[in-house]
Amino acid sequence: MTDYQTPVDLKTIPAFVALAPVEANAFLAFNHAVERKDGLIPPKYRELISLAVALTTQCAYCLDVHTAQAAKAGATREEVAEAAMIAAAVRAGGTLGHALLAQRLFEQHQSTG
Repeated sequence: MTDYQTPVDLKTIPAFVALAPVEANAFLAFNHAVERKDGLIPPKYRELISLAVALTTQCAYCLDVHTAQAAKAGATREEVAEAAMIAAAVRAGGTLGHALLAQRLFEQHQSTG
């Protein structure tokens, strides 16, 4: 994390929640529900999924939280690396999918142009 983004910011969550309590508490309730330990997906895999999503959204705070929770849940460095590579491949695939859309849109715009 850079000085611009710092884990200290996470300590300001209660004050932020107080600014929009209805929305923030609904978000936190949803977040707690998906982080539950008694779901069909075990906590380690939930954290690896969360980490992969954090890598694609490039949220430094999420990376910080979910790498710590993945380690606590028993994930290995190798599993974290594999999750990262899966996320990279899916993101690249999304780029390819959007490239196909861009080609079709280009042809449409060129023909109406």
